[in-house]
Amino acid sequence: MPGPRRDRPAVLLLLGALLAADLYFHLWPRARRELSAGAPGCPCRRRHPAPAAPQPPPRARAASALRRLFAHPLYRAAAPPGPAEPLLGAREALRYYRRKAARWNRRHKLYREELNLTSPSAPLPLRPEASWLQFHLGISRDGLYPRSSPAVTRLLRDMQEFTTISADYSQDEKALLGACDCSQIVKPSGVHLKLVLRFQDFGKAMFKPMRQKREEETPEDFFYFIDFQRHNAEIAAFHLDRILDFRRVPPTVGRLINVTKDILEVTKNEILQSVFFVSPASNVCFFAKCPYMCKTEYAVCGNPHLLEGSLSAFLPSLNLAPRLSIPNPWIRSYSFDGKEEWEVNPLYCNTVREIYPYSNGNRLLNIVDMAIFDFLIGNMDRHHYEMFTKFGDDGFLLHLDNARGFGRHSHDETSILAPLSQCCIIKRTTLLRLQLLAEPEYRLSDVMRESLLQDRLAPILTEPHLLALDRRLQLILRAVRKCIDTYGEAKVVANDTTQPEAPASDRVKLAT
Repeated sequence: MPGPRRDRPAVLLLLGALLAADLYFHLWPRARRELSAGAPGCPCRRRHPAPAAPQPPPRARAASALRRLFAHPLYRAAAPPGPAEPLLGAREALRYYRRKAARWNRRHKLYREELNLTSPSAPLPLRPEASWLQFHLGISRDGLYPRSSPAVTRLLRDMQEFTTISADYSQDEKALLGACDCSQIVKPSGVHLKLVLRFQDFGKAMFKPMRQKREEETPEDFFYFIDFQRHNAEIAAFHLDRILDFRRVPPTVGRLINVTKDILEVTKNEILQSVFFVSPASNVCFFAKCPYMCKTEYAVCGNPHLLEGSLSAFLPSLNLAPRLSIPNPWIRSYSFDGKEEWEVNPLYCNTVREIYPYSNGNRLLNIVDMAIFDFLIGNMDRHHYEMFTKFGDDGFLLHLDNARGFGRHSHDETSILAPLSQCCIIKRTTLLRLQLLAEPEYRLSDVMRESLLQDRLAPILTEPHLLALDRRLQLILRAVRKCIDTYGEAKVVANDTTQPEAPASDRVKLAT
């Protein structure tokens, strides 16, 4: 049996010496440096960077330019003397809407009895302080709402949050159910599907579902009359209209709708109930039913139940506030190869000026305002406009149905500006605000971006669409300058108000 190895103690001594040397020459100096790093007065003490000053949240910073714009003298001009002429009488409106609410409650009760629903359902009262009712009572000759309107702020919030109590097709959709003529160029019902939703406070809104993603552009081969209707265009049009101080677009807001809970389960329309189905991807879908367009490929679908859409507040009932629908003098040809007279005759405006009410008053100026608005959003589908009959021929034009705007950011359709370029006339207040929005401090794309952040579906527009607003604004101002160079400022710029001039520091000069 071999005996113990005599060299083992020597090996152990050698290993111990190596470990001691490593501790002394390497690990111990490093430990001393670490321990002395926090000692007072040590020049090698670690210096932590000073905390950065707190930055305001992006939304708070963004709102500042919008506040500055609305605080500008051009947006705080004194109203004409005396109270603004209201559209509705408060007593008459309350009586009318109370009767409507009582009738709805009676029909709802009968509907539940027919279905043998035994769960209690208390009648819904009409509240005079409801935001939609206050919005209706606030409509005046000056616009659909005052510049600072708490009722509109509440209305936008209520449309986003309130429970729906009924859903139905719009009157346009109901008309198509029995009037689908394949020989005509009719917009497919499924392409411009829209529904009327009623909320728990009896307010109503037009719901337009998402049909196109924000980053998608309308194909250049599409005719304007078969283009999609975009929910985000309706939302953006309301914000732009308010920034331009027109106030002619009804309050509009974005919302995620539960198509099962907010539409299918509350509708009494059997036709609407029949067009709901579950897709192969297990999403709940529905479409507009028309004899030649009853196809599931035109459906809109939730994910699996939630669907983006726009909600535009209803205007007062036609029984209370009748409206006129008037063909636009610059209407386009709704055919594949036809052209209207204004498209081939540069002197067309001379003919329009000879026709009442375009021969005097504000009607032609309001048409130019509408053309400027449509050019900024890229809307070629303004075939008619509406007006409240109470305000007469000089009343403001309603800018309704803007869903075909914001389709192509890469193209500026200058033919939309024909009323301006052919008539060479513009309101002074409109021109001053356009020039203000071209200034770097109030740049149109910036204030629009900030305003749209207030909507829960933000971002509403992609960046190319916002930048296109600035480019189109410059084209409008260039067209005005050309008119002034040709005819002179006195003939082109119409003094539409006697408001006091803005302070010199904030004044926007006409000569740009």
